[in-house]
Amino acid sequence: MRQLSGMTGMQATAPTAATVSNISASRPAAALGGFAPAGAFDSAMQVQADVAAYIANGDGGLRADAAPSSQAMSLQAMALRNRGSASLDDDGSGVDRDTQMQFLASIKPWAQETAGKLGVAPELVAAHAALESGWGRQPLKNGVANANNLFGIKAGASWQGDVAVASTTEYEHGAMLKKTERFRSYPDTASAFRDYADLLTSNPRYAAALNTGSDARAFASGLARAGYATDPNYADKLSKVAAQLQRSLGATPTEN
Repeated sequence: MRQLSGMTGMQATAPTAATVSNISASRPAAALGGFAPAGAFDSAMQVQADVAAYIANGDGGLRADAAPSSQAMSLQAMALRNRGSASLDDDGSGVDRDTQMQFLASIKPWAQETAGKLGVAPELVAAHAALESGWGRQPLKNGVANANNLFGIKAGASWQGDVAVASTTEYEHGAMLKKTERFRSYPDTASAFRDYADLLTSNPRYAAALNTGSDARAFASGLARAGYATDPNYADKLSKVAAQLQRSLGATPTEN
């Protein structure tokens, strides 16, 4: 059974995944399964752009001689700034909001494509990548090159591709153990997401995690019960990140 380790700062296991690279690779088509591109990801990225433009143009506050339309625009800009500053700041990862938003923007097309294949919301796929990769800040290396392994997938006997060797933390009989493991290495981000989708859809073990929509708990529990990671608290950690991301992006989480 392939087991995945987790990331420092968001769960007790050690980092196993890679930061995003080769972002200029071909963008996938819109996701299947009813998850259109114009969703929470687009809204969040628009807020980020509006906030950036507002800051670049200067604040200045509300002037007494400002026209009503200008005042309305200033109020709207301040609301956008407040929304942006609140995004993802309280998830306990220790990663600043700008880094998180940049990571989400960089993986957005592949998260959407993968979500369609899995029958889940893109926010859940993005949360899983964030959890395993430390929001892209903990790259797993293949020598000096980035392995692009955003999901910490190990290289078992059947893996025919490149391999990256890294130290990780596993749980055995409740005890944490440091180990050196072989992980899959990918040429680019798109390949990592597509292999992740293939892994989950081709193995019956992960059936309970598929087609769970926006239900973060069901998705996380399905992965954990299937043995995706050895951390006994993996489901709680993943569902917490996913739920926080959903709230921050304005998506509607499903609660059990």
